[in-house]
Amino acid sequence: MTLAQAVAQGRSAEVTFDGTVATAPRFVTSRSGAHERFFVRSDDGVYVRIADNVSIADPCPVEPGDRVEIKGEFTRSYADGSPLVHWTHHDPSGRHADGFIEFDGRRYA
Repeated sequence: MTLAQAVAQGRSAEVTFDGTVATAPRFVTSRSGAHERFFVRSDDGVYVRIADNVSIADPCPVEPGDRVEIKGEFTRSYADGSPLVHWTHHDPSGRHADGFIEFDGRRYA
């Protein structure tokens, strides 16, 4: 499923898409570990927040304007209903589909 289709249907889905980084990463800690968060504008026009768990995967050194490929789980889990893609890393327990962020020839997973 494309990111645009998942957003239009408003339901969680595994997605893979290309896009351009729109904001610099911000690092935060939540109950599920340390995360880097940044926004990407997908090639199909969706402005989406990326939440990458850097307790599991290496941080991805992106800057605004960088091109990335992202695989993860789309959801509208934020209180404001804004699009979010998380699970952009491998699952150490093997229960969830692995995701990644690919940047500059390297896969961060």
